[in-house]
Amino acid sequence: MLTNSQLIHHNQAIIPHPVLEALKLREGDAIVFEIDQAGVHLRKAPAIDKAFSEALQGTLSEWDSAADDEAYADL
Repeated sequence: MLTNSQLIHHNQAIIPHPVLEALKLREGDAIVFEIDQAGVHLRKAPAIDKAFSEALQGTLSEWDSAADDEAYADL
């Protein structure tokens, strides 16, 4: 199926209804644009467990120093 849309102000686009249905998107869902050699792909972003992410954040401080930033700056 081929469907289209157009950019409106502030580079916003309306996602056509068939795409919304195919991806099971609802208002407020996050989407991902993946760019590769074949083109640009749109998909629904996986749900993030906010409580888990916030709990995990405090455990990552051991790699949060100026020395680490310098060591991994080229990655």
